[in-house]
Amino acid sequence: MLPPMSLAAPPPAPPIPALRVNPDRLRKTLEDLSLYGRRLGGGFEDGVSRFAYSDADIAGRAFVMKLIRQSLVEPSIDAAGNIVATRPGRGRGLKPILIGSHIDSVPGGGNFDGALGAMAAVEVFQTLEDTHTELRHPLRLVLWSNEEGGTIGSGLSVGATKPADLNLMLNGIRRSEGLRRIGGDPDRLDTARIPPGSIAAYLELHIEQSGLLEGAGVPVGVVDGIVAIDEYEVEIRGFANHAGTTPMPQRKNALLAAAKLIEAVQAEVTREPGRQVGTVGHLDVSPNARNVVPGRVNLTVELRDLDAGKIRQIGDRIAGRAAAIAEETGTEISMKAVARDPAALATPALQKEIEAASASLGLATLHLPSGAGHDAANLAMVGPMGMIFVPSVGGISHSPHELTRWGDCANGANVLLQTLLRIDRN
Repeated sequence: MLPPMSLAAPPPAPPIPALRVNPDRLRKTLEDLSLYGRRLGGGFEDGVSRFAYSDADIAGRAFVMKLIRQSLVEPSIDAAGNIVATRPGRGRGLKPILIGSHIDSVPGGGNFDGALGAMAAVEVFQTLEDTHTELRHPLRLVLWSNEEGGTIGSGLSVGATKPADLNLMLNGIRRSEGLRRIGGDPDRLDTARIPPGSIAAYLELHIEQSGLLEGAGVPVGVVDGIVAIDEYEVEIRGFANHAGTTPMPQRKNALLAAAKLIEAVQAEVTREPGRQVGTVGHLDVSPNARNVVPGRVNLTVELRDLDAGKIRQIGDRIAGRAAAIAEETGTEISMKAVARDPAALATPALQKEIEAASASLGLATLHLPSGAGHDAANLAMVGPMGMIFVPSVGGISHSPHELTRWGDCANGANVLLQTLLRIDRN
């Protein structure tokens, strides 16, 4: 009788190299980048205005491309205006892993939003070069163009942004012309497309832009996803009349109805537990005169949460409250949904790798949603996506006072590097 066959155990996974980024170099690159868009005579603490397609944006992009060349990789600019650089992998036919973020800012912004993730990705490239580390997968660094103006570069790459959207104006320049200014080509956008299923993963490090991590005393956030956003436009029609001669019971005050609706939004968003948020951020009052009862108000309502069904229900309840307010105030209220952006959920397998990488560095983690939009939401349309958050001091962002401590910057970059190394084993 032949002896029973034994199945050989699969070979153990290779150990993860104990690589760490150079925190001093990372700090210097962030400080040096802040020179582009800084006000004359200002310092690092004064923030930047490096908005897309501006002279400061162009100069900052040139600076970053020079940094990338120091890792012995030649960057290029694709048709969507994204800065792209690739390190080849030793494996055959493996899909690339993408890392990156953006360097453009809002006018009057800070030094860390986008820039930290971008400079950390550059630092990862440099660390791999310094240590002569070869990956199995190709590694692609992408610095997305015009994130703050609507995630345009990443949107064009995945098809979420349409060529017609380039006709819109941004900061006094048409997007198509701005794209040409930074080296893109609106006539060749098909060459910048990232087809679904063509990437192994996308990782992005970003500041939290809120205060959850700082409040909890946790150094690393594992992002569950980027929230869904429902946007509504509301028109309230009353009757404009003389403020001195119209008795209170006879008024059809559109602004009074608006005030009641704003309170209704607050009440409906907060009546159940969760991290959902609602905002009335814009009002247009007519005739907007001090001696006239307001006859018309246009306002916006924005609802955000990871659960798209939850904010849809909240929107329905607000609409019901609006109908009751209209009857109470003698006005007419129309509420129209104008945009429904779906949530972009992180890939659970990548979340686990981020957790494992953080644990290997002795860093605690907290799961949390991203209430702000990111390029990662677009990349989730074409492949696995993961995001790493680090604390924002005071939860401040889109402000010169935006601050992430240097130790947290280094922690985030090291988690990015270690997560990448873990993903590369697969």
